[in-house]
Amino acid sequence: MELLTSRSTASTPQPKDPSMTTHKPIGPVDATKVPRYAGLGTFARLPQIDRVPDYDIAIVGVPFDGGTSFRPGARFGPAAVREASRLLRPGYHPELDVEPVYEAQVVDAGDIACTPYDITRAVREIEEQALPLISEDKRLISIGGDHTIALPMLRALNKVHGPVALLHFDAHLDTWDTYFDQPITHGTIFRRAFEEGLLVEDKSMHVGIRGPVYDRNDFLRDHEFGFQIIRCSDLDVIGVPAAIQRVKDRLGDTPVYVSIDIDVLDPAFAPGTGTPEMGGLHSRELLALLRGLNGINIVGADVVEVAPAYDHADITTVAAATLVFDLLGLMVNRSKANSTVGRELASASRATS
Repeated sequence: MELLTSRSTASTPQPKDPSMTTHKPIGPVDATKVPRYAGLGTFARLPQIDRVPDYDIAIVGVPFDGGTSFRPGARFGPAAVREASRLLRPGYHPELDVEPVYEAQVVDAGDIACTPYDITRAVREIEEQALPLISEDKRLISIGGDHTIALPMLRALNKVHGPVALLHFDAHLDTWDTYFDQPITHGTIFRRAFEEGLLVEDKSMHVGIRGPVYDRNDFLRDHEFGFQIIRCSDLDVIGVPAAIQRVKDRLGDTPVYVSIDIDVLDPAFAPGTGTPEMGGLHSRELLALLRGLNGINIVGADVVEVAPAYDHADITTVAAATLVFDLLGLMVNRSKANSTVGRELASASRATS
């Protein structure tokens, strides 16, 4: 699927027209009229960004995997996740009680085009192309690509929202210093984010960490960067509900960036990734954790490290597409709650005036 413009960059929206802010959302192609395997392969067959007058949430692909340290191939993730998203029935999410693609305007913004040969330049290009897609009232979900893409996304978000909390689902910490003397890789981005002041101090969390590390002090340094950890083995003791509460208590109402490395799932549920680790979350556990966070203030998100060459029967890509849909639902529910509170405050103000 090709959504790139003639300049090979993600589509950029036109300046916002105030008269179009309340338009009725244009939803996906009707699957009762056009089979799900037919038509353009946008995410969940949603409209492209240049087909709508305005939008609330954009989904963008970032096909970059130049920062990976083991198995390459995540550059093919965005196209594969979009193809798997044909399986979704995006009209209604029963667990979250939301119709995300009909209650908000969601669009596919195509792919960010960046060099595959220079990490520093690629990160700069990703940030530059992501920034026009974000505003105070516009959210962005990116599909990777390897985890390197989270750093430019955080940089872009900070220019709009300031420092954010990070909720990081992953088998690995990704707060190491360098790989082969390179400061920006898929295993170092959150250390760079901390050093650059992109994260709210003492609000960020890792969930799903497991497996051996390079040094026992890796965890000490991670704690010094302001992270708390819920390991997979912790879930065996405290259970999913307690983990959800721990995350909610930590995040509060802070603006949050949710970053989901698909290898947080056990390889049985996500074989198509670059650095699999056994003993991971089950699909149902991850969905329960994510859906249990309904109400948190998500201002941006990503789903990364899908490497379809190592997948089979679309297991990993279907998981990733489902996670993107859940993130949509969480974002829309939060916006609805804010609108309700705003209306109640306005009504109370009118009543007392």
